[in-house]
Amino acid sequence: MGATLITNIGELTTNVGRNGDPCGTLRDAAVLIEGTRIAWVGAASDAASRISDRDVASTRHGAGEQLRSQRPNDITRHRDGGGGVEVVDAGGRAVIPGFVDSHTHLVFGGDRADEFEARMTGTPYAAGGIRRTVAATREASDEELRARLAGFVDELHVQGTTTFEIKTGYGLTVADEARLARLAAEVTTEVTFLGAHVVPAEYADRREEYVELVCGEMLRACTAHSRWIDVFCERGAFTPAESERILVAGIAHGLAPRVHGNQLGPGEGVRLAVALEAASVDHCTYLSDADVAALAGSRTVATLLPGVEFSTRQRYPEARRLIDAGVTVALASDCNPGSSFTSSMPLMVALAVREMGMTPAEAVWAATAGGARALRRDDVGGIAPGMRADLVLLDAPTRVHLAYRPGVPLVRTVWVGGERL
Repeated sequence: MGATLITNIGELTTNVGRNGDPCGTLRDAAVLIEGTRIAWVGAASDAASRISDRDVASTRHGAGEQLRSQRPNDITRHRDGGGGVEVVDAGGRAVIPGFVDSHTHLVFGGDRADEFEARMTGTPYAAGGIRRTVAATREASDEELRARLAGFVDELHVQGTTTFEIKTGYGLTVADEARLARLAAEVTTEVTFLGAHVVPAEYADRREEYVELVCGEMLRACTAHSRWIDVFCERGAFTPAESERILVAGIAHGLAPRVHGNQLGPGEGVRLAVALEAASVDHCTYLSDADVAALAGSRTVATLLPGVEFSTRQRYPEARRLIDAGVTVALASDCNPGSSFTSSMPLMVALAVREMGMTPAEAVWAATAGGARALRRDDVGGIAPGMRADLVLLDAPTRVHLAYRPGVPLVRTVWVGGERL
């Protein structure tokens, strides 16, 4: 893999804080990619000097002339036959880091559009619908699940998501949870074991047996393909005591904890996440002052999932309250067939700005750097030398347009690990 120079960037979001700007905004900027990593970030006027004499000579009709005279609204590329520098003229457009979606449920079978339709006419959301997806997923073949997952990955990429987590949780048998973890691991390193999604129907009267299964045989079967363990600590799912027991078992097997918490009402999810030093507690819709204070004093990220509130007509989380208290906030899609069947991180940004009191800069940071923190990653979510070259060129002059023009496909070009998709 050679080198790529993206120049004539009107607004570059680096997420390297400068003068109180957490987005580390640079104007009239350029980025040099070498292999899979970012090699240099700076002013477009300095870009030519970053290319070696040999490469300038070999791409004389590409880099040298493009940097001086290319029409500003064109995006063209040039690569010489000898593997010189490819030059992309951004034409004054904005570049942001690839989105980091730290909460998805992308391996499943079936469809629940009828539930969505019912909610839109007044039926309240309940976690029990998960069991419908469990039944459909168990019936689906590996080939069917793999093909559907590939379609979702393409969907993520075209919308600018370059890093994503995937949870199990729609198998709820040892064999099915293990295969979901295996299939997820084929497309991402960020796999979360979520055997504690709900208690499956066959264990409805044997909760203790199911918790024991999750903590034992099921956990052992999924550990090889997983990095994380999660639990749905919520009414209708798992009690705080059950949740703690499951998470502690996962930690003992080398998995790092995450928590679904405080979605359907006040609860112990945040307390549990902070006590176990979880990377993230997700949903955070119903928070007490004590919950907010606990998050502010911890490394646990509050991951907000506004697609859920959009799809269920529940109240939105109070992002402004969290940010003002000093809590690290991430945005994620929670893409799943029941409560948020969208993979669009641009939509999450727009909803966070419109419904949750976040500024466009805060929302873009939360959807990139915030997601990286929720995954305890320091190689993605920003644009700086040494980081993985995951970048998104927007067909817009600023990141504000992600909220200003909701629903418009503004993602023009995506690089994942230095490769232009």
